[in-house]
Amino acid sequence: MRVTVLGGSGAWPTADAACSGFLLRHDGFSLLVDVGYAVLPRLLELMPAEQLDAVYISHGHPDHCADLNPLLRARAMGGADPGPLPVHAPHGALNAVLALDRPGMLDAALARHDFEPGAAFSVGPFDLRTALLPHFMPNAAVRVEAGGHSVVYTGDGGPDPALVELARGTDTLIAEATHPEVMEAADARYLSTARQAARQAAEAGVGRLVLTHLWPGVESEEYLDAAAKEYDGRTCLALGGLSFDA
Repeated sequence: MRVTVLGGSGAWPTADAACSGFLLRHDGFSLLVDVGYAVLPRLLELMPAEQLDAVYISHGHPDHCADLNPLLRARAMGGADPGPLPVHAPHGALNAVLALDRPGMLDAALARHDFEPGAAFSVGPFDLRTALLPHFMPNAAVRVEAGGHSVVYTGDGGPDPALVELARGTDTLIAEATHPEVMEAADARYLSTARQAARQAAEAGVGRLVLTHLWPGVESEEYLDAAAKEYDGRTCLALGGLSFDA
């Protein structure tokens, strides 16, 4: 399974970083996990929109799903007529982004597959298992398995035993880490720091930790130094262009 980071910026994109987007490829099948602000241009550097096989969206915040709109527009209006794109998301997560266009405009470009967090299902060659993590709206972390390897992605979410269970023994954990070590009290239940993500990575015994949802303007070393206090495995940041085998 090949993983390519399209973006890992938290809340809004920067001049050189898209928001959350991860491309997983195996046996010729391409699954895009989250499609936040500015992810589509990064995807188009790698493939035409019509070649994408499926999308998984963790939750409905726009830094995780806003670019679904231009992605569907590219498929509906680009002239290639690739057929409907399967999009898997928690119930209701797509309502706001799909409302950006007039009703029915993009229906032919979309095959909507809503699910409840906790569900398990297959998408192409990938087996997916989801878990609800605490966030401001329902957020479905996901474990993706194929070819004997696995990747776990948190979406957003506060520290929770459900993540440790979902990520136990995974090859790679892509974990939300909004700030290095200190979280505002109002957000502490619903978002994680790099240090908290690293502690859960250590508890789960993961092979690699990739920190994402990075706050614009915070230095990379602050995230890595915080994570190193809890986890001694391979750690890196979700910077656009990073690619690795799970």
